[in-house]
Amino acid sequence: MPDASWISPILDEYEGPLVRYASHITRDPERAREVVQDTFLQLCRRGPGPIRDHLGQWLYTVCRNRALDVLRKERRMTGISAARLGARPHPGPEISAALELQERLAGILKILDTLPANQQEVLRLKFQGDLSYQEISRVTGLSVSNVGFLIHAGLKTIRERVRTEPAPGRAK
Repeated sequence: MPDASWISPILDEYEGPLVRYASHITRDPERAREVVQDTFLQLCRRGPGPIRDHLGQWLYTVCRNRALDVLRKERRMTGISAARLGARPHPGPEISAALELQERLAGILKILDTLPANQQEVLRLKFQGDLSYQEISRVTGLSVSNVGFLIHAGLKTIRERVRTEPAPGRAK
């Protein structure tokens, strides 16, 4: 039986971010997990050798393509709350500070969900997937300059809305 120990660190690093990414595409956490499972099965069949230098890009591309295939086949869109995807326990010393940070993150994710789909996708690939503009370009099929423009425009909109909208739990 071939040695498969190489897959464990890749799973540890990429599984969570890929599930979050696929969840935003499929709008269904169960489908997202299936998409990510298919992505890792393809990786196991292929092996790490030929894609080692661009592994993250390859994983996100395969995951995206598979998620879009699922959408085309099922034509089913189920909402998923940004809070469930983005909420992580904060290991900070003060619970109130952690809760405030979590509320701010939830607010930013709500704003992100209002952006055009192409801006949402490139921002998630950049900040949740930690991909470079070049890698995002290869994943999405957009030019590098278009990726940069979409990220800039999306961040500008988020910044403006964060400044103008009241923080959760505070009066206007």
